[in-house]
Amino acid sequence: MRCTGVILAGGGATRFDGQPKGLERVGGARIIDRVALALAAASDSLLLIANDPLAGGWLPGVPIGSDVRLDAGALGGIHAALVRSSTPVLLVAWDMPFVPGELLRTLRSIGEAGADVALPASASRRGVEPLCGYYSPACIAPIERALDRGERHIVSFFGDVRVATLPLATVERFGEPARVFLNVNTPSELALAERHASTPDAGDRRPGAPR
Repeated sequence: MRCTGVILAGGGATRFDGQPKGLERVGGARIIDRVALALAAASDSLLLIANDPLAGGWLPGVPIGSDVRLDAGALGGIHAALVRSSTPVLLVAWDMPFVPGELLRTLRSIGEAGADVALPASASRRGVEPLCGYYSPACIAPIERALDRGERHIVSFFGDVRVATLPLATVERFGEPARVFLNVNTPSELALAERHASTPDAGDRRPGAPR
């Protein structure tokens, strides 16, 4: 079964003087390029979900899809990814510079084994990272029902689908979770990401990773 790697571009740029945050550079490369590279290692094709009229110039050659349900936040972005791709998706927010392709391949394997949603565990308040995960087309109708109820929380449809979680101990094999799932939303987080990128392994704990 084919799987589409989706770069989810959303959120404002008010903290970066109007510059879209995914276009900021970490370790000499734009965050959006780092995300695309990780997704390309785990998926069969790429798709950029973005509503910015300038998005066509961000990743030349990568198709672009806009939200189907407007003003629905990240949940609307997941919905758009599934509707626009017509395949299962591996989805990563475009402000997460350190997600490794090996982790994404593991999530894809879990999803293809029978889960509608496969997410890595984390120390976040939700206990999982919903903007770094696998989603199957079976999620479309449950998401639409949640949106019709006025729900905007990403987890609002999880009760209607099969959700699998990759245990935190397994996630840690791919790197320090605080680094792997770092979101660059502020200048201080961008500076932190740059410091991480300057270390020999950037939190990468895989066998053979540079030290």
